[in-house]
Order: sequence, then structure tokens, then C-alpha cells
Amino acid sequence: MNELLTKRRAGILLHITSLPGNEKTGCLGEDAYRFVDFLSYAGITVWQTLPLGMTHADGSPYQCLSAHAGNPDLISTAALVNRGWLTSQDYCDGCQGSVKFNKSCLISKAFAYFMSSATTTEEQADFNNFCVEKAFWLDDFALFLALRDEYNQQCWNAWPEPLKQRESKAIKAARKRLTSQIEQFKFEQYVFFLQWMDLKTYANQKNVLLFGDIPIFVSYDSADVWSNPEVFKLNNDGTMPVVAGVPPDYFSETGQRWGNPHYNWEFLKKTGFHWWLERMRTQFEQFDILRIDHFRGLEAAWEIPANEPTAQLGKWVEAPGSALLAAIKNKMGAIPLVAEDLGIITDKVIALRDEFGLPGMKILQFAFGGNYDNPYLPVNYDKNCVVYTGTHDNDTTLGWSNQLRDAEKQYVYEYLGNPSLSLHCALIQAALASVANLAVIPMQDILELDSQHRMNTPGTTEGNWQWRFDWLQLTHERASRLEYLVKLFNRN
Repeated sequence: MNELLTKRRAGILLHITSLPGNEKTGCLGEDAYRFVDFLSYAGITVWQTLPLGMTHADGSPYQCLSAHAGNPDLISTAALVNRGWLTSQDYCDGCQGSVKFNKSCLISKAFAYFMSSATTTEEQADFNNFCVEKAFWLDDFALFLALRDEYNQQCWNAWPEPLKQRESKAIKAARKRLTSQIEQFKFEQYVFFLQWMDLKTYANQKNVLLFGDIPIFVSYDSADVWSNPEVFKLNNDGTMPVVAGVPPDYFSETGQRWGNPHYNWEFLKKTGFHWWLERMRTQFEQFDILRIDHFRGLEAAWEIPANEPTAQLGKWVEAPGSALLAAIKNKMGAIPLVAEDLGIITDKVIALRDEFGLPGMKILQFAFGGNYDNPYLPVNYDKNCVVYTGTHDNDTTLGWSNQLRDAEKQYVYEYLGNPSLSLHCALIQAALASVANLAVIPMQDILELDSQHRMNTPGTTEGNWQWRFDWLQLTHERASRLEYLVKLFNRN
């Protein structure tokens, strides 16, 4: 086990898009640095985010256009002004006085300035070095986005056959035809990584670790599937015979049909899991700690026939998780990985997690139903786990507690020793007081927010991934109380 996960720590779960600020969505600007300052003040040493990838139109960070690329929507245009790559005069009529609109227009202007002779030789060299270092994914990704623009955002499977099948002549012609667009997409990624790594450096200097999330599957409409079709289970025409999801569970009576392609594990094994190792390399450049979302899929994954509208009809198909994790360990050492071991967890999944000493997750909102052997009850924890009041897929803890029946509330209070606190505050305290090495609290719970402020409702496609907080919600009393609890339970 990596030593970062053996120390007693406290963390906050907040995605970058949920930060306050003047931009259309939370970004890597001054509010991100202010949030790090707040974490440092409170003694919080872990900031957990959701995946940072470039999303589709629904905004889900778990369905991205690349397993490597960052989301340009997170770029701070104000930071581009500070670098001298934009000026206030560059804002067009639609975003004059605000940067809530036309971010792509502003990045385009920054790119034009950057490519001019006005930038320094060192800046140009840094960009060129970035493109060379990231070429193993960046070249295909930038071409993928340029082609996607050319074909009106259609999925790659609807492109002309020569491009769909990546025929060398067609690819060569496209790279030549779309050179300027390709270079701009590379510049976007350069800016994203530049801003993210600056933030990471600042956070680490403040003794704050960045905790990321890697979706086990990738989106079908992605540069990864288009450029590496052999890695995935696909028919000869590029369609999917089966798709990923989970059977009916706590979150959905019909299960969740995610629609991602499954892996061609036989091919991956033959190549020494090269594609996965490259993916992990990118992620650990960005983060200090990483969670594998849907970890149980590394032991066996739920395969749904592609023509089924729900996830009810499917089957579990084994995956070579032990061999994959061994390859990662051999290549990267004892890296700090966390297993998202929620859902239908079998003895084999537990054995896989424990074989590599990975901490699993404990969710307090799940703790108070069932028997005394419920694994989410704090009495059943060992140190090697991460405890949460709830996750990004749960209701806020205040929203959850508001929906409990009186008898259920009474049971929770009795279990927690009948505290005088409100129930949601008592759960925060229970998480921090537990033996778990890491306790992570969603920002909504710190701010005592109700169900209107939840991040995601699994099985739905509307109204998710949009929540943002306001600095006025983070009162001095709340910040001071959090600082006190972190010290009280020896987590700083």
C-alpha cells in the first residue's frame, strides 16, 4: 500500500465545475486557488474531484471524448489574460465584460497570439515539447476533434468509411487539410495541462493532495475507441455487440445501461496491457491519489446485449483484473489507488481488492439499513478504507436525512450515541471520528445543503453535473467548525 493512504487524513469532494466564479462553469482560475487556501486553513489535506476529461453535451465527466485529454471548459480565460495571451479587448460582443460565453472564441484568439512572434522562444519550446511528450495520445485526439467538427459532431462511426476505418491515405489527407484546427486543439490541451499542473503545484505546496477519479470504461464516441478499435469488443463494422452497465441495484430498478464498449481483454493481455498503462501514466501525472471507478468491473463486468434498452438482461463476464493490477504495479510501483467497491460486490471482488491492499469505500448513507454486520457501519471498518457521508451519486446528507422516517432517524441517532447535533452534521462527525485512514466529505454536506444541490442522480440524464457553490455559503462558523473537527479527530 502506498504511504499516502496510510496517514490519517480528511478530504473534501468537489468537482472543478462546482467552484464559484464568473465563468460559465467552475474553472482553474483564482477560485480554485482560493479553495486550496480554504482546505489548508481547515487542515484538509485531500481534494477529491471527478474525472477531468472533455465531456459530451450531457456534461457527464464519466463519458468523455478521451481517456487522456483535459476538458477545455475548465480553462481559466482570466489566467490567459494574466499570461499576456489575451487582453480585455479580445472579448467579443457576446462576452464583453464577462467570460461566461464564447470561451472557445477566446482560446482561439489566445492561440493566434501564441503562434505569432509575440510569444517568447521559451514558451514556444515548451509548447513543442508538450506536443512531443503527449504525442502518443494527443496526435490522434486533436485529429479526432478536428474531424468531429468537420462532420458536425457526428460520432466517428458515421464518418466516411475511409476515415471510420482509419485508412492511411485518408488520415494523411485529413491531417494536411485540418492542420490549423489540429494545432489549436493541441494548444487547448497545452493550456489545460499548464493550468492544472500550476494548480497541483500550489496545492502540494499547501500540503493538499489531489485525488482523481478514473472511469473504468471509456465512451464509444471517443478518440480512444476510434484510434484503438482493437482494444475494445467491436463488430467488423465498428458497432458494439455488447455494452457496459450494471444490473438493478440501490440506484435503479432497471439497472444502469451506460452504453460504453467492453474491453477486448485477450488483446490487452497480449500487449501487456499497454493501453491501460499509458492511461494510468497520464492520470498519475495529474493526481497524487486515484480512484478506480466501478472497480468490480476488473473482476467481472456486466455485459448487456447492445439491442437491449435497459440493463436488466445481461451477464457477468470475467475480467483479468489481477493481471492488470500486477502489470500496473510492476510498471509504476505501489501507487496510491482506491477501489470504488460499491454495488454488487462478491467475495472475488473483495479478494482482488485485498490482493493489492487497495482501500475500499464506506458510505455512511448506506450504513443504517440491514443488520449489524452491514459493512458500512463504522464499527465494521478497518483502517484501510475511505469513508464518505455520501458520494457524487448520492443525495446530499441533509436531503437524505430529510427523507428518513422517524424510526429510521431514531436508529441513526441511537447508533451515533444520541448527539445533540443535527443528523447530517452528526454523520460528518462520525466519518471524521471513524478509524478509516481517509474521511472525505462532499462540499454540499459541509455547506449543509439539501436535495436541490445534489450533483448527480444515477439513471437520469437531465439536471446533472451543474451544481456550483457560492463563497457566501461557506461562513466563518462552518469553516472554523470544520477546522476544529479535523484537529479533534487527528486528521490534519
